[in-house]
Amino acid sequence: MRGPGIVFLSGGQTPRQATEHLNAMNAMGSHPWELSFSYGRALQDPVLRAWKGQAANVPAAKKAFFHRSKLNGAARYGKYSPDMEEVA
Repeated sequence: MRGPGIVFLSGGQTPRQATEHLNAMNAMGSHPWELSFSYGRALQDPVLRAWKGQAANVPAAKKAFFHRSKLNGAARYGKYSPDMEEVA
């Protein structure tokens, strides 16, 4: 982050909604502050669903975390597309 910024939380939103909302704000163009995220729940939920507490699911959980992180990273710059949800 460079300069002042606003960091949003994901509480009360699905992981996809949180990503879509962040993207919509950043797609509006430049702002006098940075718009980013601190998405604990939106990052963790897909990971926990993939992991299910089973060691054998760790690779799938890592993949889920990387995927959602990549989507939120794109949304941070207004470059997210719903089509990205389906890309493995």
